[in-house]
Amino acid sequence: MKTWLTETFNIKYPIIMAPMFLVTNKEMLIEAAKAGIMGCTPALNWRTPEDFEAGMKELKESCPGPFGINLIANKSNIHLKKQLDVCEKYPPAFVITSLGSPEEIIRRLKPHGTKVFCDVVDVAYAKKVEAHGADALIAVNSGAGGHCGPIPASILVPLLKKECNIPVISAGGIGTGAGLLSIMALGCDGVSIGSPFISTKESGVSKEYKEACVNYGAQDIVLSDKISGTPCTVIKTPYVEKIGINQNFLESFLNTNKTVKKYAKMLTYYKGMKLVEKAAFSATYKTVWVAGPSIEFINKIEHVHEVVERLISEYKIAFEDLNKIKISE
Repeated sequence: MKTWLTETFNIKYPIIMAPMFLVTNKEMLIEAAKAGIMGCTPALNWRTPEDFEAGMKELKESCPGPFGINLIANKSNIHLKKQLDVCEKYPPAFVITSLGSPEEIIRRLKPHGTKVFCDVVDVAYAKKVEAHGADALIAVNSGAGGHCGPIPASILVPLLKKECNIPVISAGGIGTGAGLLSIMALGCDGVSIGSPFISTKESGVSKEYKEACVNYGAQDIVLSDKISGTPCTVIKTPYVEKIGINQNFLESFLNTNKTVKKYAKMLTYYKGMKLVEKAAFSATYKTVWVAGPSIEFINKIEHVHEVVERLISEYKIAFEDLNKIKISE
């Protein structure tokens, strides 16, 4: 399983524990490193830039392997400048950019040795970030949790491999070792896996959130635009069914009106994230839990290293089974 990702970061397996809002934390990143992969966490998981700086200092001192930080690049992230200051002071091994142009992030962090990966959902945007100097592409496909892309991995990855000249890391839809093998067979240099790690013991979210990932499955994942104004995958809990998954007429009008669109989307995002945050950490009937369809393969709450070990064990079995297939001439 040697790829550009394993060789560049000296990790055992080409797996990134995906950055998940409110979910990934210091303990998960440390355990990911111990398990032979590397984790990434959103800078916004720290409430203030000051908290972020303290957290980065602690991670640099305690994490036994490489880790990454996810930065929101557009104007909705009012802390970006200060987050970049912190990343220059305590450079992470890599950064994953989401939304907006990564140009400033690339310009400021690459001189410090930080590799910059960019979320992309299509070829056009992938070419733009490659031109800016991105080190790799995070191919966010239709199987991803949270804000997913519109194109299946089986189409998106080959497209990006054909049209771009930098490494491609597939994000979304992987919950088994066989799934990992199938994605790697497309020519990826690595994968980004999120939802299977939500229910780990190291995760700081509520017991109810973790149990929901065990008890619900792929058929229970729905796309809702009520959370951030952009379609986002959530578990179809009774509360989600009650409030619906689509914006009402007024919300939809405000989010498309040229005059107030920017402010309406910011308000929708703020209200939605507060709702998600409350549901993530406390028992409440207002359960809006973000997750992807790969929760189908979560059967119990376990440690980070156990999730990794299961994936690799299943990968080896799938690889051996594949080698038994004979193609007649």
